[in-house]
Amino acid sequence: MSNSDNPTNGAIFQQQVMEWFKNHYQLEFELEKKLLIGNPPKDHKFDIVDVGDTIAIECKRYTWTETGNVPSAKMGFTNEAAFYLSFLPDTYQKYIVMLYSFHQKRQETLAEYYYRTNRHLLGNIKIAEYDPELDDLRIIE
Repeated sequence: MSNSDNPTNGAIFQQQVMEWFKNHYQLEFELEKKLLIGNPPKDHKFDIVDVGDTIAIECKRYTWTETGNVPSAKMGFTNEAAFYLSFLPDTYQKYIVMLYSFHQKRQETLAEYYYRTNRHLLGNIKIAEYDPELDDLRIIE
């Protein structure tokens, strides 16, 4: 898989996550929805938001490197997603949903690693991992 496949694969992952939330919450969701954040307020596009503006989700389809190393730059983008989510009111349920990625060398999933090393930055943002093969979403705690 080349890097040129990343946008397509990311969009497929986003759609899969949206379908899971739609089925789980029995709500309608929108992709790439703009919400006002900050002061002065400015539009920011979130990956998935329910039509009632109560749930906001950022999706990250990242994996361990082939040798089991941390994809450091991609973790920076995950922190950026947490930063943007943190500007939403506490009335929102906020999620970062990561692709299920396990590496034998690490003995933990990438989402577990991210939560373990960054939970001090998350506030009320939930970290979840989604396994498209099983259509299973798990909250990391």
